[in-house]
Amino acid sequence: MIRNYFKTAWRGLLNNKGYSVINIGGLAMALGIGILLLWWVKDELSFDRFHQHSDQIYRVNGGLGSGESEQFYGHIVAPVAAYARQQMPNVADAVRIADNYDMSPFKVNDKTLVEEKAAYVDPNFFTFFDFEWVTGNRKQPFPDLQSVVLTESAAVKYFGQTNVVGKVLYSVPKKQNYVVSGILRDFPDNSSIKSNMLFPLEIVAKNYQPNDYWQSMDSDWGNWYAKTFFRIDPRADLTKIAKTLTDVHHARNKYDQSTIYRLQPLHDIHLYRPDGTPGAMQEVKMMGIVALVLLAIGCINYVNLATARATQRAKEVSVRKVVGAGREHLIGQFLAESLLIFVIALVLAIGLIKGVESTYQELTGKTQPFSLADPQVWLVLVGALLFTLIVAGLYPALVLSSFEPLKILRGKLTTGGRGVTFRQTLVIAQFAFSTALIVGTFIIGNQLRFMREQNLGYDRENTFAFWLTEEMSKHYDAIKAELSREPGIRHVTASDGNLMSLGNSTGDTDWEGKPKDRMFIITRMRVEKDFIPSFGLKLAYGENFTGSVADSMHVILNETAVKKAGINNPIGKWFTLGQTKGIIIGVVKDFHFASLRQKVEPAVFYYRTSTNFSRIYIKTTGRDAPQAIAAAEKRWKQYSPDYPFEYQFMDVQYNEMYKSEQRTGQLFRFFAGIAILVSCLGLFGLATFTAQQRTKEIGIRKVLGASVTGIVALLSQDFLKLVLISILIAIPVAWWTMSEWLKEFAYKIELEWWVFALAGLLAIVIALLTVSFQSVRAALMNPVKSLKTE
Repeated sequence: MIRNYFKTAWRGLLNNKGYSVINIGGLAMALGIGILLLWWVKDELSFDRFHQHSDQIYRVNGGLGSGESEQFYGHIVAPVAAYARQQMPNVADAVRIADNYDMSPFKVNDKTLVEEKAAYVDPNFFTFFDFEWVTGNRKQPFPDLQSVVLTESAAVKYFGQTNVVGKVLYSVPKKQNYVVSGILRDFPDNSSIKSNMLFPLEIVAKNYQPNDYWQSMDSDWGNWYAKTFFRIDPRADLTKIAKTLTDVHHARNKYDQSTIYRLQPLHDIHLYRPDGTPGAMQEVKMMGIVALVLLAIGCINYVNLATARATQRAKEVSVRKVVGAGREHLIGQFLAESLLIFVIALVLAIGLIKGVESTYQELTGKTQPFSLADPQVWLVLVGALLFTLIVAGLYPALVLSSFEPLKILRGKLTTGGRGVTFRQTLVIAQFAFSTALIVGTFIIGNQLRFMREQNLGYDRENTFAFWLTEEMSKHYDAIKAELSREPGIRHVTASDGNLMSLGNSTGDTDWEGKPKDRMFIITRMRVEKDFIPSFGLKLAYGENFTGSVADSMHVILNETAVKKAGINNPIGKWFTLGQTKGIIIGVVKDFHFASLRQKVEPAVFYYRTSTNFSRIYIKTTGRDAPQAIAAAEKRWKQYSPDYPFEYQFMDVQYNEMYKSEQRTGQLFRFFAGIAILVSCLGLFGLATFTAQQRTKEIGIRKVLGASVTGIVALLSQDFLKLVLISILIAIPVAWWTMSEWLKEFAYKIELEWWVFALAGLLAIVIALLTVSFQSVRAALMNPVKSLKTE
């Protein structure tokens, strides 16, 4: 019987080729792109879950301030891990990662390469986490402090092979040889912890420079630089553990009574920020909704076309019932038809996925292939198939099997009523989804444009920068003098950090009139005297550094730092940074030195007479940029011949800061386009069917003198009414959704009415073009032929 069901279904598809192509084509596109999106969502949600004890692992995040000024960070002080191991029985193990130290470049024989992903780790890192070990001793990864563990790709990059245990890697800035003691598989794509080479953290402890406050790395409760992970007993009270750490921190650091600790689950790190607010999770939810919308639109197409064809199949159903077919047999028949259509569509969808896979990987940055040999792929495929079959296959089967034979055979079938109303509702839902996606595409694009064109408060145009080697830093004054004489160079300046991603922060500050309970993290940057004017930074009050010896006791704050410190009339008041007590000589107007997702944070600039800078900035005339780059490279080779010369224009770096947002915009445009196309396919099929049903009516109207324009308007107006209703529904939904998305940005566009009006107009135009094609065709048909149609 089941075999007959499928044979009958196959014949039906062949006998209605137009219907089959529209139905299967729409479903294939919806399934293909929907499945690809669900695959991406699944990958995002799988981050860090491959570790055996991932549900017991937490990162310790540190926070300062309260209310709107509260700031949380993923890096904390190093002694927390040591204390937890010794004093907290509920903490089974603890491990630290210090990834903000630069040991690059590295040299092997005559090859020198820059490495951006190197980190120091505790030895138990390799047993704490389940990263795959290839060669070496996982339990004793670092035989001594001259050891390094590489990933396979790093081994190939430096040595050309993976069998490199025992080979020597030379750190140029450290002037130190390191022996490869082990090889790891490359860190998985879905790992929030990634590195190419790992060194023993004991190196940092050994080289620790004692100060007036702390004598060793494990006693320094003031320097925030270590990512710290705990493996915690599942029965433990996480809130109590966090409070214990907070209390201990306050007891060990009398200068800091504001720090609080919070535990963040390992598998939340990729999706949520350290303060618990959504990060990547917002994008995951958005794309998950788009995937379900795509599948829903495909299902709506199928339901609409299947129920619209009910009148053509009514007699078939009635005859089957008269000769003894029960309703359960008819439901089985129609479900078999649906399953056949969905399976064919799924096969085509898989072909579509493989066809766009390279584009998908380029858009998302994912490298994991969509392979049918992967069981998780089948989980997504079968899940999507069952979802569409249940949602779209069951209703038409129930409708078609419910006809009453006697009424049908007497010709009393009505085509109006609840069936038409239901189809109209589905069309409204379909175009409401499409209109909302159009609105989302416009708003995301406008926000990205806003970020690209936003005035950051400083001039980055035609400026390139690169990190200085130790030798170049020693000769900075001479290099600056030589480069300043080049005709294509307008300004040369330097600092100890990257202006566009300042990461050197501290809470070790004091100031005149400081309340006992007031503390905040401030970003610090050592600059040379021309730094502020070179970037066009504006002083709210006070004056700039002059380059005199006295400037080593001077600081300049930004407006946010003055506000958070609560300093009135700051010029001339003392401000202590670390162990240096200085005088505030100026306040610079706030400017953006991080992503526009976050508000401007406190910053302090200070000056030292020693020229120990690490990054140089060269502003060109624009037209003469190639000559300026060549001049900079000449000085580089003069002082650092063993290092590769690598530079980056600040505009390029700025765009890279928003890769995630750009990816969201590209994905949204691509998938919204597919959703609209699938919607149009369904509307086209429905318009075709409607025109066929009204063939005789059209012929009579033409005989009575109706014009082609009038007939086109007649056939289109019903659909346009539905589209207008869908727009009215979509606009408030889209407004709320995009308002929530924009909340993640501290600086954002306003939602303006014309965006929604333009999206609605575009939806109307798309629907009109889709319907009009078939309407014009029907209106141009010979009325004599129309009146002969059965």
